[in-house]
Amino acid sequence: MANVENRTEPGARDTDKELVIVTGSSGLIGTALVKRLAERYRIVGFDNTGYPFPPKEAECVCYDITSPESIQSALNRVEYGYGKKIASVVHLAAYYDFSGEPSNLYEKITVNGTRNLLDALQNYEVDQFVFSSTNLIYKPTTPGKKISEDSPLEPKWDYPESKVDTEEVISKERGDMKAVLLRIAGVYDEGGHSIPIAHQIQRIYQRQFTSHFYSGDITHGNVFVHLDDLIDSIVSTVDRRHQLPDEVAINIGEPETPSYQELQETIGCLLYGKEWKTYELPAPLAKTGAFAMNLLGDPFIKPWMIDRADDHYELDISRARTLLDWQPKHRLIDTLPLIISKLKKDPIQWYRENNLDLPSSLDK
Repeated sequence: MANVENRTEPGARDTDKELVIVTGSSGLIGTALVKRLAERYRIVGFDNTGYPFPPKEAECVCYDITSPESIQSALNRVEYGYGKKIASVVHLAAYYDFSGEPSNLYEKITVNGTRNLLDALQNYEVDQFVFSSTNLIYKPTTPGKKISEDSPLEPKWDYPESKVDTEEVISKERGDMKAVLLRIAGVYDEGGHSIPIAHQIQRIYQRQFTSHFYSGDITHGNVFVHLDDLIDSIVSTVDRRHQLPDEVAINIGEPETPSYQELQETIGCLLYGKEWKTYELPAPLAKTGAFAMNLLGDPFIKPWMIDRADDHYELDISRARTLLDWQPKHRLIDTLPLIISKLKKDPIQWYRENNLDLPSSLDK
């Protein structure tokens, strides 16, 4: 059964506002999105039992996305409180494990969970279904060659593979709902809150030996997007739902991709006032021999990361500009000074917010 927690005051709801459901409403993205959408919409947040409640602007419905019965119970609550008309379902809930290890939870939660949700929504009047996909579904490119929504797909591990499979499920089973597949770059904000960025900063901050080596082309990199810009793009997607195509994929990311070397040098200068020397290490050497043992001693660096260290992603966001009137206002390189300043001001808090183990120098 779905559990309901109504955290708004009686009479606080504007019944003239259209309804939006946000799944994964208690996460970093979901929390920020609920606050923004609540300015113009009534919001119901769906999330797992036991997760923190979403912001007070939303009614919380706890459910199990792997259970059709639980999903139906949650939607029964929505129908009872708001009716059967739903402007948009923004589907953020998914399984993610940065270890890169295979897991049946990708299929159970991300793929089949979405199928369960789509099936239950067929009995409601839903204008739009928005899915949070990832840029990692694409075949990597080379610097200067941008990836459009029509570029080849080549997911390389379970997480992006589950996103591709789920996109196919949506295409086949969305019914009369419009569908928008937002292919989102790596998300960050002024606090960091990005696993790869936080760990890269951590290695340099702690002057770890591994921070001077990279097992790929240091001129390559991944694409990112600031949390505020991502929220702007989703809000625009919901607002423009009647003008968008019945089904469309849209890239959401910054138009420039910083290279690994550029990030290293910038972080080093911000922390220590000088460039941080970084050397390319051949992948076979990184994975074998005594040197590899030292490298893999870093709890964050995994063999699968070494295999994909050469991958480069660079997005063409012209479709987002055209359809959503959206382009990012932030750049990761410009935001790094703020991220580093927060680290310097309160290292312990920064480490905790980014779920990093405190070094011995701070763990007192």
